Amino acid sequence: MLPLDVKLCWMFVAVLFYGLYIKNSVSPKSCSLQNTLFVSFKTGHERFPLGVVELNGTKLCFRMHRVDTDCCVPDDFNCNVTITGTGENYSLVLNKDILSNQNIVVITVPDSNYACMPSRTNNTYLDIHRCLKTGVQNINLSKQNFSGNVPPCDENDCKDAAETDEYKITVIDKNITYLCKLCNPSGSNDNQDDSIIQPDTSIIQPAPPNNSPETAAKVMNNLSSLVDTMGNSSIASIRVGNISGVIARLPKENHTELNFGVSASGDMHMLKNNNNSGKGFSRSMQIPAEASAMAVKGNSPFVAVLLFPGMFKDNPNSFYLNNEGLGIEMGTEISNLSHSIDIQYTGVNMTGRIGTCRSWDGKGEANWISDGCKTKEMNGTIVCQCSHLTFFAILMSPAPTNMSSTDFKSLTTITTIGCGLSIVFLTLALFMHCLIRKGKASQTTQILINLFVALITLNLSFLVNESIAGMGNFAACITIAAVMHYAMLATFTWFFMQALHLYFILWKLPTDVKHYIRKICAAGWVTPAVVVLALVASSQYDFIAIYTDDGNTAKMCWIPNAVIHQVVNIGYYAVVFIFTFVMFIATLRQIVLLKPAEKKLKDSSSFRTNFFSILGLFLLFGITWAFAFFSYGPMLTPSYYIFTILNSFQGFFLAIYYFRSSKIVGEDRSSMSSTNTMRSTATSNTVVKPPH
Repeated sequence: MLPLDVKLCWMFVAVLFYGLYIKNSVSPKSCSLQNTLFVSFKTGHERFPLGVVELNGTKLCFRMHRVDTDCCVPDDFNCNVTITGTGENYSLVLNKDILSNQNIVVITVPDSNYACMPSRTNNTYLDIHRCLKTGVQNINLSKQNFSGNVPPCDENDCKDAAETDEYKITVIDKNITYLCKLCNPSGSNDNQDDSIIQPDTSIIQPAPPNNSPETAAKVMNNLSSLVDTMGNSSIASIRVGNISGVIARLPKENHTELNFGVSASGDMHMLKNNNNSGKGFSRSMQIPAEASAMAVKGNSPFVAVLLFPGMFKDNPNSFYLNNEGLGIEMGTEISNLSHSIDIQYTGVNMTGRIGTCRSWDGKGEANWISDGCKTKEMNGTIVCQCSHLTFFAILMSPAPTNMSSTDFKSLTTITTIGCGLSIVFLTLALFMHCLIRKGKASQTTQILINLFVALITLNLSFLVNESIAGMGNFAACITIAAVMHYAMLATFTWFFMQALHLYFILWKLPTDVKHYIRKICAAGWVTPAVVVLALVASSQYDFIAIYTDDGNTAKMCWIPNAVIHQVVNIGYYAVVFIFTFVMFIATLRQIVLLKPAEKKLKDSSSFRTNFFSILGLFLLFGITWAFAFFSYGPMLTPSYYIFTILNSFQGFFLAIYYFRSSKIVGEDRSSMSSTNTMRSTATSNTVVKPPH
């Protein structure tokens, strides 16, 4: 098995996942890149060649400032990209087939800051892979970017679209702020229109002096006074400069959840409460009925949702999604909600970035924190689940690098082969046991078979985990995470049971008590079940992501809470390890004491058998998992490889151990008893035989 949380060190690292094609290209010598078209509205084209540039078999084309170059020919590149706008705000409309045979890199930074600029002297490329690496202001586009849940564009965009146009990308302040899918220009966005509740009136106020968070707080504090200006209207649209929103009166009783959506043009709408609420909108908000009841009880029967564009300053390392904030106000303090306020952003370009939901209480200096909000991200959609009302925003930060892409791929290959072999050989061992040896199995063998079942379940659930995580189904993710966690804890528990049974053997304690095996099985399977059920009840399972240094991401279903992971998993195994390691040392001592000194150098057969038994105990007790404790500092990467090889192939090694021990025991059935296993002196040589 691989370490699961590479920062905390230890359960598993790699999964069966292959990321975006360009992002996986670590070295130009190792693999070829997809042909790439570079486009930009603002970057000058005078420093770029006009023709096709070939680099290790890959063609590159630079189309800047809406100027078609010599490389824009059908045989080389499809440059049918429409760029409109001025300054730092512009839009790209992509032809339907433009990404079939090429990728696109959108350049949004000035010439002087671009990391892979060609040399002024010889027009060669200093580091083309920097051009292909997504950064804060540099975006890769490929077919994979558009395979997720891309929302439709609004009606105005659809009217202007050609029949072959498929996607529209909006760039504001150097960042891609919105990606939408163009509808058929002959049709209309019926689903979106049907779900909108039209406002009764409009409220327009002068534009504020700036777009700072402090200004946004003043606008939100003034909302309660706007309710009086609505007259008999129940819903009003709000426009304060470039700030848009909706304000609505709340009924005094029969409260229901409230839904709001933001179209691609940035207009806020109140939506009908039905199954289609929020569908077709780039951002949508759902406020539970509980919040409305609290507002009415606090003599503040209104709700207002406002969108604040341009709210944040540029940051070289991170930025807030769409450079905007979202404010929700109900005239009184709303907090500690039992049902969360859900804020959903769709069509988000997550390449090389992770999104974190942040909030600010609107008081004093803007301090955006993650308290009170949970972040869920899947297939280009980010959902913020918050228990209070305030300002909200999504911080997009560089993804943390857990390991290099080379190590990631190597460990993934090792894990796949190891887990696959372990499943096959453990299944054969179970088949042989049920078909041939079930009626003759000793207590030790029966305990070993239970360990086999736990290992098969662990390996199988691990191999399918990434595929289920990729489905995006939350219920399925919780299920596979709970199954895999249960199998892992059960495996640890059966390591403990193996050592406990050996303890009874070495100290000649009776194992013929009534229902001995049943009691062992109950402890082995029920103990981990209690832990897993407690975690399921407390909603501790969710999606997690593992990041490599090339921006690739692997998703799994596991325990995202680092503290829970450490206490439950590392603490659980630490208890098992202490006992099993003590028993392992005690067994070695018994072997040394039982073997006559004069036989140590002469009896090679005895030595090989004892060595095989010791190695078997090392695996039976799960001591190989202890290599995770060395996953720190300079030992981090080597420990991953050792840990991965030993634990991925653990089932395979144990199956081989079982097959060989079965042969030995078959030759001398009289030594099958547990006591004679470790203390047999019936032959002329003192040999510790496998206890199976």
